[in-house]
Amino acid sequence: MKKYFLIFFVALICGLSGFVDNLKAATDAEKREELSAELEKLSSSATTLEESLALVAEYVKPSVVSITTVKVFKHSQGGFHGDKGDKRDKGGDPYHDFFGKDFDRFNRRPPEREFKTQSLGSGVIVRVDGVNGYVLTNNHVVENMEELKVKLGDKREYDAIIIGTDPQTDLAVVKIEAENLMPAKMGDSDKMKPGQWAIAVGNPFGFSHTVSVGVISATGRSGVGIAQYEDFLQTDAAINPGNSGGPLVNIKGEVIGINSAIFTRSGGYQGIGFAIPVNMAKSVLRDLIDKGKVTRGWLGVVIQNLDPSLAKQFNVDVTEGVLIGDVQDNSPAKESGVKRGDIVIGYDNKKIEDLNQLRNMVAQTAVGENVELKVLRDGKEKLLTVKIGEQPADMFAGGLSPVGGDLGLTVQALTKELAGSLGYEDEEGVIVSSVEQGSPAEQADLKEGDLIKEVNRVKVNNVKEFEVTLTQTEKGKDILFLVRRGMHTRFVIIKNK
Repeated sequence: MKKYFLIFFVALICGLSGFVDNLKAATDAEKREELSAELEKLSSSATTLEESLALVAEYVKPSVVSITTVKVFKHSQGGFHGDKGDKRDKGGDPYHDFFGKDFDRFNRRPPEREFKTQSLGSGVIVRVDGVNGYVLTNNHVVENMEELKVKLGDKREYDAIIIGTDPQTDLAVVKIEAENLMPAKMGDSDKMKPGQWAIAVGNPFGFSHTVSVGVISATGRSGVGIAQYEDFLQTDAAINPGNSGGPLVNIKGEVIGINSAIFTRSGGYQGIGFAIPVNMAKSVLRDLIDKGKVTRGWLGVVIQNLDPSLAKQFNVDVTEGVLIGDVQDNSPAKESGVKRGDIVIGYDNKKIEDLNQLRNMVAQTAVGENVELKVLRDGKEKLLTVKIGEQPADMFAGGLSPVGGDLGLTVQALTKELAGSLGYEDEEGVIVSSVEQGSPAEQADLKEGDLIKEVNRVKVNNVKEFEVTLTQTEKGKDILFLVRRGMHTRFVIIKNK
């Protein structure tokens, strides 16, 4: 029995070795498709991990490119800072009379000199139309660059042009014209789970086609500070400067993310890297190529996360979901019946856990699509159908009352003059006139100029109503304010000690 097992094992290893050799010789798209099918088969078989990773690296290599960018600066050095080639005004320059023509000769600004800075990033070919190859990379790799070159895995090098950029996701698409380009296979980032294999390919520190292996450490990471829309895959696969824009792939060789950032105190790898999920990149890619710009879905609501304190105020047991702080006029949400105080717990038949998830899902929804929204209203579930709109281009701004002194704030009446200067025309409420440092009001992020519209779900139209409603609050019970700041409205809880 052992003899037969040994023969089978040797045959398997020999077969894999032969397969890898064939892969290295593959140059055409038809052969590549055959290899892709074989890779799919091997990824689910009893092959060794070492062979699988080597196979993935070889399969992805033709699709990964290095991107060299050059930025030009103009700068003059030395001399005086008068206009280039012009003499100083003799009448206003006491030195002219003393030094004469020699001073005029030296009193000129030197010619401007050009300085070029070069940087290196990565990218991945994701679409080929004839001789046109489209490369997906990071916006921060190509932003404001005068020169752009793409180098392929077979050493061919081409000038590239930027098709479009999207700073809100830190993605960009560039195009080259070349024959025999190999696009990568796009995967499904929604299926990735912590613990699954992740392979980063790129050009860290200029070392082309470097492969590093790790796992998916976490999904849905936000708050990194790279882009407005963040839903990063976190990985411990080594990512270093130069990896930006390169692909993160799964064990099948499918692109699941675009490497974008690292968390580091040294400037190098420290075990935490972030990749933009490919499902987010797909819609951006499509829009930039087909339309030249990115269009995003829009609900027209102001949202905030639901925590235990807010849940208690709204008499619900759930802490997952998103609270609607305000609904904009003439918005899709308004037309569908969404109300302030609704708690969104489902979107398009998917459970909603936090505001970042909802924002990303809405943004990636096609404009004009009807989506089912599940909300909690007064503790009861309600289904609403919303027709998603297109996100506006410019989305991204009496006497004093001692009441509230224990909370560390004072308020005053909303006069016409204040409403006009603060942008609160046609609004009702009271204006926060001062906030005491270290007070409960400051801890709740209340600021001077905020407009308090409600106290404990009761509208307040003036200082007197604010006083009465506030004094009716039981001592020790948290106070719920509805506050507007600029164009945004949100619920705020103040601890009432």
